[in-house]
Amino acid sequence: MAELVYRPVVGLAQTLFKVWDLKIDCKGSENIPRSGGAVLVSNHISYLDFIFNGLAALPQKRLVRFMAKESVFRHKVSGPLMRGMKHIPVDREQGEAAYAHALDSLRSGEIVGVFPEATISESFTLKTFKSGAARLAQEAGVPLVPMALWGTQRLWTKGHPRNFKRSHTPITMRVGEALEASRDKYAGALTRQLRGRVQELLEAAQRAYPVRPKDASDTWWMPAHLGGTAPTPEQVRAAETR
Repeated sequence: MAELVYRPVVGLAQTLFKVWDLKIDCKGSENIPRSGGAVLVSNHISYLDFIFNGLAALPQKRLVRFMAKESVFRHKVSGPLMRGMKHIPVDREQGEAAYAHALDSLRSGEIVGVFPEATISESFTLKTFKSGAARLAQEAGVPLVPMALWGTQRLWTKGHPRNFKRSHTPITMRVGEALEASRDKYAGALTRQLRGRVQELLEAAQRAYPVRPKDASDTWWMPAHLGGTAPTPEQVRAAETR
């Protein structure tokens, strides 16, 4: 079926990234299979992450169907686009329907994008992974493809204003080798292995990132353990329980 919405949206995104003069460094796209189903799993630090994850699959001529919260599909602007691109709405109170939808997509040969942290990490470190991505891959009999990105938080993330100026912001993405989702492995153990792979890729992306904060006022986008002023995971959890 013709992609009447997805491809034009991708073209628009690529044009905007050129206007903003983003410096995109993506390595490992060849690890995304050229055909057949797969679960693409990434860290989550920005509202724009799904766009960059999708761009990483383009060299393999693949389009990714992302699982996203249902409210995005009800928005008057984003809703028609999300439905037109065949993304998958997730109602957290009725997650079985989204799981079944994603499973059908995988079995029909689609790539499904999942953020197993379920929400943006305000500390810019990896949160605990939920096991849904592993269970989907196991049940569908498809591989898990780990991915990490860095720098997208500087464009638009939770608790900070958007930066859509011509900022020359570097965006670094790393895609790792596919991980077999063996059915004889416990989903929790597979999820921990997957998280370890994403952590390795995240650290590689951070090492490769070409810039550092300009001054003390620009350290907000760096995690505390790397010398930045982003809240620690413990501080984020404490704020969430207040």
